[in-house]
Amino acid sequence: MYDEEYALATILPISETFRGEIAEATERLGALIGRTVGIARQADDALFEELGLPAETWRAVRIAVSESLPTVIGRFDFAMTGEGLKMLEFNADTPTGIVEAFHANGRICAAYGLRDPNEGMADHLRDAFLEAAAAYRDNGYRTDKVVFSALDWHEEDAGTTRYLMRQSGLPGARFAALSELRVFEDRLCVLREDGEHEPIDLLYRLHALEKLAEDRDEDGYPTGAHVLDLMADRRLAVLNPPSALIAQTKAMQALVWNLYEAGEFYTEEEREAIGAYMLPTYMENRFGGGVPYVTKPILGREGGGVTLYEADGTLAERDGEELYWEQPMIYQKRVELPLVPIRHAGGMTEQRLLWGSFWIGGRASAIVARAGGRITGNLAYYVPVGIAEGGRGQDQLSGIGEDVS
Repeated sequence: MYDEEYALATILPISETFRGEIAEATERLGALIGRTVGIARQADDALFEELGLPAETWRAVRIAVSESLPTVIGRFDFAMTGEGLKMLEFNADTPTGIVEAFHANGRICAAYGLRDPNEGMADHLRDAFLEAAAAYRDNGYRTDKVVFSALDWHEEDAGTTRYLMRQSGLPGARFAALSELRVFEDRLCVLREDGEHEPIDLLYRLHALEKLAEDRDEDGYPTGAHVLDLMADRRLAVLNPPSALIAQTKAMQALVWNLYEAGEFYTEEEREAIGAYMLPTYMENRFGGGVPYVTKPILGREGGGVTLYEADGTLAERDGEELYWEQPMIYQKRVELPLVPIRHAGGMTEQRLLWGSFWIGGRASAIVARAGGRITGNLAYYVPVGIAEGGRGQDQLSGIGEDVS
């Protein structure tokens, strides 16, 4: 991908036990974050400002598919640590890695003779899309004209969007590049080749809402803000729903942790899940030389703008890209991703392993593994995973890079 090796021709064996653990963590975190976002949507705009959401989104983010589902397709990122699985972030708005998890992984498992931990879970995508469309209709939206949209020149985004369109089960769905979309007569439309504007009722967009908030026409008109107003005015149904941005911001992790430490809002079961799977996270540095920590931009993506610090505050590693540095940062307890040996075109090497676990339509779904540096960037390797019937666990990783068939 992008002239770099991406998908590895090896497989990581995991145990049924580990597969169950990551599914349980996903279910429990999804439920409590969903409940938190449900309350946050009803708050005044001051909370949205504290969460770092652009002002253009404040009306729209109150729109959700249902009270308990802030997003339809989300992905939790986990590190496997000595204290178990720890959530690093929740990609609730525009997650990728979908084709790898739901399609490619099964093909690779079949080639190696291992069981696919994601078997049958592409059906979750169809069910989630159909249920979301039905929920919108129940709330008075039209869903007849369905468009899936992304940057057509972006190979990964366009391919992911077309894959989701094929899986969605939504009748008559078509793909349109973001560049083909126009606001016309207070509707979002596709500009056809004949110059006519075709209105959109339901839009799947692989385009981040905070970026949409900044989008302007060539003449400077704030088209993105207008589209967000159409969402807020219920003139456009959108997937993921606008409420996904509340779950997406890493400031949400700071809010959850603050309520957890204060002993407020959460049930005992939810508090147990927060303590087990989440990391201490704040909007200011409270670590005071006690433990290593990391700073992350609240709406950063793909490791952009991330900095790692030692316990005494000295710099350990800094992302080398240019994006996201202007954003407010969260401060989070740092955990190390485990090192695993992998085989790629250049030979054997050690990389750090990050787990992604999808939360689809309110339930735990497919998993995906990636291997890269201490900060997982956009071009970290995709590592196929398969269930080893002998019970081999995720903590026994020497087999990665070997033939396991």
